[in-house]
Amino acid sequence: MGKGREHAAQNRVLVGLLRELRLNKGITQADLAERLGKPQSFVSKVERAERMIDAVELRAWCSALDADIVKVMRDWTRRL
Repeated sequence: MGKGREHAAQNRVLVGLLRELRLNKGITQADLAERLGKPQSFVSKVERAERMIDAVELRAWCSALDADIVKVMRDWTRRL
């Protein structure tokens, strides 16, 4: 698998985890977007792996969901 494909595959695992986390907390995309100060389309694009998020956005995403970013990273690593 090429680097680009591998990167995309790992990103899909991460956004799947983030979506699962949001759903488990009972938070809608619109609610999360409001907490992030972003449009709902931002959350949708991230969750569909159409848009990648950087470390700063990941930190904000975890904070908005009251999730420990270290635990999220551990869970992501386990799923890879």
